[in-house]
Amino acid sequence: MCDMIDSQSAEKISRMKKLRRTLSESFGRIALKKEDSSFDEICVTKMSTRNCQGMDSVIKPLDTIPEDKKVRVQRTQSSFDPFEKPANQVKRVHSENNACINFKTSSAGKESPKVRRHSSPSSPTSPKFGKADSYEKLEKLGEGSYATVYKGKSKVNGKLVALKVIRLQEEEGTPFTAIREASLLKGLKHANIVLLHDIIHTKETLTLVFEYVHTDLCQYMDKHPGGLHPENVKLFLFQLLRGLSYIHQRYILHRDLKPQNLLISDTGELKLADFGLARAKSVPSHTYSNEVVTLWYRPPDVLLGSTEYSTCLDMWGVGCIFVEMIQGVAAFPGMKDIQDQLERIFLVLGTPNEDTWPGVHSLPHFKPERFTQYSPKNLRQAWNKLSCVNHAEDLASKLLQCFPKNRLSAQAALSHEYFSDLPPRLWELTDMSSIFTVPNVRLQPESGESMRAFGKNNSYGKGVSNSKH
Repeated sequence: MCDMIDSQSAEKISRMKKLRRTLSESFGRIALKKEDSSFDEICVTKMSTRNCQGMDSVIKPLDTIPEDKKVRVQRTQSSFDPFEKPANQVKRVHSENNACINFKTSSAGKESPKVRRHSSPSSPTSPKFGKADSYEKLEKLGEGSYATVYKGKSKVNGKLVALKVIRLQEEEGTPFTAIREASLLKGLKHANIVLLHDIIHTKETLTLVFEYVHTDLCQYMDKHPGGLHPENVKLFLFQLLRGLSYIHQRYILHRDLKPQNLLISDTGELKLADFGLARAKSVPSHTYSNEVVTLWYRPPDVLLGSTEYSTCLDMWGVGCIFVEMIQGVAAFPGMKDIQDQLERIFLVLGTPNEDTWPGVHSLPHFKPERFTQYSPKNLRQAWNKLSCVNHAEDLASKLLQCFPKNRLSAQAALSHEYFSDLPPRLWELTDMSSIFTVPNVRLQPESGESMRAFGKNNSYGKGVSNSKH
């Protein structure tokens, strides 16, 4: 009997290794078939008119998303999560990853009229896109367990880029987090989402070539402690919600929102980055996981073991980041474990029960006797600076709801009174238009310092060391 079990196990392992190698080779072929050896350059465009009224109808409420389009998530690495596995031990499930390789967004094949293609140089000796020697490495920006990020320069057009070099292991093949990130980003074109320029696949490495962005929100806040300028908070939050609304409308969840994954350009543009954990809700999977999102930004339903969630997962992270930008400190900085993280949340929002959170008692990790019974507080009692900004406390309270279905959607949040003093033209922008193309929209100086005082490093995703959280 033992020999039979060992034989079956060995056969199963052999099949899985063969599948991984096949997927890796398939991805390599996809990466090498680049149209005319070119990549997209995003052009800042003029605004087109799009009525902002009725836009809420685009977002489907959580309970109306078809079952076949609800995401089932597979856990991968998260930077400062004591419950995660090392990056080189990330689970790979063949049923989801086959779908990831073949995944196309609803707009696939429809190239934006505002995107311009660059033809490769005609000379056979000239550098071309899609080739490793087409980019010059300038300096290392960060290094992690399976990837290194370099600041680089394109030899084709001289533009700065960020080179995320992922080390491949012969037995493991291409990490599926990288396949997922590249698959999704190739179909996302938005001013507030980092642009994937190029993919280079060799036997030893997979390199994702991104637009170069100066820093990230974590470093920006570190540079300006004590809370950001209220007007800058508003512009950063507006851009974050723009990017999230765009991906949520396409049934994509980011699943790892935190300041390190929000890049900030030297002009103040905020861009969603690191889609290694992102999942398309239309991708079928037989695997759930409640270990997603770095602990400080993980919603209470996920902390309690829920595996049934949708866009509300990202919206909790938005609320945490919003508070952190205003207050200058993390909203719920758990220092020990999941129990400690939940206690910090319940201390402010109140310990849930069936009246305030229908179904909470059915969650795997909810044991009423384990938690101190707290009454909910006004958010300004926990974060006093919310009271200094009109409508900020109300918006934060509608994002930081323990009951997932009560959280505001990204599209609805964009219509909140908190943004009522911004120019109306911001709601008429095309996807590829920056908010800074609107007259009089600009960042305010932070503590007398110039934007040029930013740090030089940023994460550009998993496998790269971060400073905190």
